Amino acid sequence: MLGRGEHAEITAFVGQTVNSELSGNMIDLCPVGALTSKPFRYSARTWELSRRKSISPHDSVGANLMVQVKGHRVMRVLPFENEAINECWLSDKDRFSYEALNSSERLTKPMIKQDGQWHEVDWHTALAYVTQGLSKIKQSHGAASIGALASPHSTVEELHLWQQLARGIGTENIDFRLRQSDFSETLPTAPWLGMPIAALSNLDSALVVGALLCSDHPLFAARLRQAAKAGAQIHLLHAIDDDALIPTAQRLVAAPSAWLEELAGVAVALAQASNLAVPKAFNGVTPSAAARKIATQLGLPQLGAQRAILLGNAVVQHPDFSLLYAAAQWIARHTGATLGFLTEAANTIGAHLVGAVPRAGGLSAAEMFKQPRKAYLLFNVEAEYDTANPAQACAALAQAEMVVSLSTFKHGLEYADVVLPVAAFTETAGTLINAQGTVQSFNGVVQALGEARPGWKILTVLGQLLELPGFAYETAEAVRATALEGIEITARLSNCSQSAPSLKLKLSDRPALQTGDMVLERLPEVSIYHADPLVRRAESLQLTRTAQAASRVSLPAKLFDQLGLVAGDAVRVRQGESVVTMPAVRDARLPETVARVPAATHASAQLGSLFGELRIEKA
Repeated sequence: MLGRGEHAEITAFVGQTVNSELSGNMIDLCPVGALTSKPFRYSARTWELSRRKSISPHDSVGANLMVQVKGHRVMRVLPFENEAINECWLSDKDRFSYEALNSSERLTKPMIKQDGQWHEVDWHTALAYVTQGLSKIKQSHGAASIGALASPHSTVEELHLWQQLARGIGTENIDFRLRQSDFSETLPTAPWLGMPIAALSNLDSALVVGALLCSDHPLFAARLRQAAKAGAQIHLLHAIDDDALIPTAQRLVAAPSAWLEELAGVAVALAQASNLAVPKAFNGVTPSAAARKIATQLGLPQLGAQRAILLGNAVVQHPDFSLLYAAAQWIARHTGATLGFLTEAANTIGAHLVGAVPRAGGLSAAEMFKQPRKAYLLFNVEAEYDTANPAQACAALAQAEMVVSLSTFKHGLEYADVVLPVAAFTETAGTLINAQGTVQSFNGVVQALGEARPGWKILTVLGQLLELPGFAYETAEAVRATALEGIEITARLSNCSQSAPSLKLKLSDRPALQTGDMVLERLPEVSIYHADPLVRRAESLQLTRTAQAASRVSLPAKLFDQLGLVAGDAVRVRQGESVVTMPAVRDARLPETVARVPAATHASAQLGSLFGELRIEKA
């Protein structure tokens, strides 16, 4: 507070700002309204706004929202209290991403590409074009030449109709796991948190693997912070000594290729301390001092202790996912810890439950791009940003005879042939299932922008035009009832530590990384403000330090100094045949063999595998 008496003024502290993913909560906490939301300020009076309940479509928390509306326009988003899920808090992406709802990039009319030029058309023309094109490709190349990909931020209703449409056409090439590269059959059918969200606040100990908590799951991080402040022992394994703002007991910082060996070290230390047989896959592993301390703490006999091993987004995206999962499962089983997943998207579990994955020999998302299809059906997928290998994905889409994109935004115009405008989450009814398996439905709070239509309605009409059975729906509630009919969610979300995948592969059998001058492993952070289409287009979020940092590559201190760089100097990042130029910063928190190259950004969209090898040189 500057000044005194009637001249007192609330302001930022001498040029400093609050750099936090939860900063907006200070607005709610201010008892006199002196702290205000800059995007909302001066735009409306509070009493002019209608208040309507909704659910956040961003991450697996499923935060409850109060959306405030004036004149069919979303003006502000506030938290709706739900102690079991988000308490009374929101992350900034939940609070401020509404700016994207009226972005100039919104797709408001169907469009068709003819002779390389885009033309706006009516819905009848666009849908007829899609149905005729798909029928022609199926007849010429077979149904297996068609691939269907959807975003895991889509609703249960949309994903159910999406997979039903694809299977009705005759293809099993259906997937939503866009950033995943390891699709071993031993993985759980519906990976989930393994416990209620509220239980995170009461843990006695936890090992968190492959999660940048503040960025990936800020509200989960807040609960783990509560647990740590109450005395919980929190251990972290990642490729950067990132400040999670949580008091931690042990940190294991290792290159992504060494994560399995680090987990193996914990397993071996646990086996030695408990007189258990060491898994054959881990023969020859020598635990580090930190691994021994983690094993000792997790294995400490304590009546009623609540322990957890939590696998983050980077583990699921890792090329050794199945082995990391198996190692974590072995540790969990022998310590009594709950094994859970900090699932990536708003409806990851819902997508699993409604069967939006390949069956009977169908191709996974990664395989659909590695083995290009003749046609692709994309539902809110932005291939440059949302896939495990953007360069490969864009090349596959570019060669296809037909790409149909159902999207909220004007995107993919380089490779799509027809784009259909999908209503945003505030403009439609739908259902999301969060990390703990809670089914949460919501209704639209404003009218759809332009000629955009709810995704479930578009898919229903497409199914009818293709003369497929089971598309006679009048309401989203009817779709929801069919999608979840007969699904015992509690039974499907069985504890991930109960059925163990095998650990057959020895560490020494894994292919070694190349070694040589300037060859580095990539750490592909997906920034909190680039993780989905809405946050990527929210102006205020893109002005934050976190978003700005996603335009730079972070280099280990030794390499940065060796190249003779100063902060902001440009470097060339080479990955296979792909080359991008980015400004570089020095980051002493990184291992010597790791470069932090953000994913889901314009620059990194030209690169390949999220966990590939890089060569870096001064530009």
